[in-house]
Amino acid sequence: MRPLLSLIVSLTIGAMPLAAQAPTPQLNAFMMSRDAELALVHTAAPAAIVDAATIELLTPDGYRADRRGSNGFVCLVLRGWSAPTFTPAPFRELIHDATVRAPICYNPQAARTVLPLQHLRTTLGMAGKSADQIADAIQGAYVHGAIPKSDGVGFAYMFSGVQNLGPGIGAFHPHVMVFTPYHDNAMLGGNAFGGTLPFVSDDAGTPFAVTVIPVDHALAIR
Repeated sequence: MRPLLSLIVSLTIGAMPLAAQAPTPQLNAFMMSRDAELALVHTAAPAAIVDAATIELLTPDGYRADRRGSNGFVCLVLRGWSAPTFTPAPFRELIHDATVRAPICYNPQAARTVLPLQHLRTTLGMAGKSADQIADAIQGAYVHGAIPKSDGVGFAYMFSGVQNLGPGIGAFHPHVMVFTPYHDNAMLGGNAFGGTLPFVSDDAGTPFAVTVIPVDHALAIR
């Protein structure tokens, strides 16, 4: 973790009163065996990508590289703590759902600009912070430059046919996520949320907005 980000996280966690923390499942509920997590990571994207990517696994100390890759991609299994930060409930409350498993592979640009955000979300989630507390910490880190600002288009594969994105969503469609700062759904034509056309799914209008582009179900990886 970069020094400034480490300082901001330490100050944020220390300043948040325990009474304000929302109940959260025990950390063990979010963990997986190494073999199971590796198998799930490999459903995130086509083998040609995953096989040459860096793979991170969740440990009690956060995500750690299990293998260093050569293609600049980083693949991991996100947990509920990575739920959309600036989105109304119920999606943001997925941070408390220990069943969420979201295999994802970030391309090199997204690995540089989006992955640090996910690492911060995970650090705060593992510390038991609420959705509001996570949002506040992310805003502070972004303003102070502790997490990078996007200076180009990044994208990620989420092709898993066995992912669980939360109640009522499940595996969804295999899809590509495009990181589109400050976009909202109207900029894409107002396509239906959760449909088969591209739509802004997460944190619309913020620096962290995500556009989802569903792909053919036949591309799902199991």
